[in-house]
Amino acid sequence: MAVNAMSEFFITEVRGETTRPGIGRGAAKVCTLEGNGHASRRQRVLSAAVALAIWAATASVGAVELSRADAVRIGRKIWQNECAGTISGLTSWNSGENFASLGIGHFIWYPKGVRGPFEESFPELIDFAARSGAKLPQVALANRSSGCPWQTRAEFLAASDSPELRELRKFLADTVDLQAQFLVQRLQQALPKMLAAAPTAQRAAIQQQFERVATTPQGCYALVDYVNFKGEGVLDTERYQGQGWGLLQVLQGMNGSDRGRAAAQEFSESARRVLSQRVKNSPPARNEARWLSGWLQRVNTYAQN
Repeated sequence: MAVNAMSEFFITEVRGETTRPGIGRGAAKVCTLEGNGHASRRQRVLSAAVALAIWAATASVGAVELSRADAVRIGRKIWQNECAGTISGLTSWNSGENFASLGIGHFIWYPKGVRGPFEESFPELIDFAARSGAKLPQVALANRSSGCPWQTRAEFLAASDSPELRELRKFLADTVDLQAQFLVQRLQQALPKMLAAAPTAQRAAIQQQFERVATTPQGCYALVDYVNFKGEGVLDTERYQGQGWGLLQVLQGMNGSDRGRAAAQEFSESARRVLSQRVKNSPPARNEARWLSGWLQRVNTYAQN
């Protein structure tokens, strides 16, 4: 965020206005206390000061440095992780889930009128593709703001050979590089979100762990894949028994200082612990143990060159 944009945010926060310039799509709106009659100017100044402190802590962190070739390589690894690198796997709807999983990252798309605990990402991919000048498939254009047009997994599977899904698969197969760029962008946006959600005393350590993992292309692959796989770990809805399983929780479980391969190895080990704990905490009816072996195989690749 540029200094001018942050200054503008500080001023609007103090005045009680409701948007955060430059923070980006999907960020929470400011809960302005002036609007509901309960806020004082002092409270708004304090809120803005906290946001300014978080920004100052992250302003010196550069964007994750990846060449285009490295970004594409990471995207193709994630495609392999999510759907074995197949074209058919680009449009999926897994058993036991209430959403479609689309693209190389199996980006979530909820049906119209349906919401769930996991963060939806396919609409953001479509917005990113549109801004990049890609020609969008008709099913995305027609349902961009309303949601996935198939209400159930059965409907989705029955339509697998329909013109709409064939066109969608072609679009997703033709835009692998673009989707890889989208995945890297999500990682670049993750650190400020995690620092904002973390206890103040832990922020410096979380940033340090993020930076040490990001020093190599293999470490960047681990970060990009995991944040796409299990999210940032900042949503209250993504918790079992009060414990999350996202990138934030993996970084909180690390305490080493060596960079390079050692950082990727520790990240992989922490991810294994976090995912195993998620399964232990999960509702028995979800039977998440059936997925754990595949999840652990996936995070094992983070330690492999």
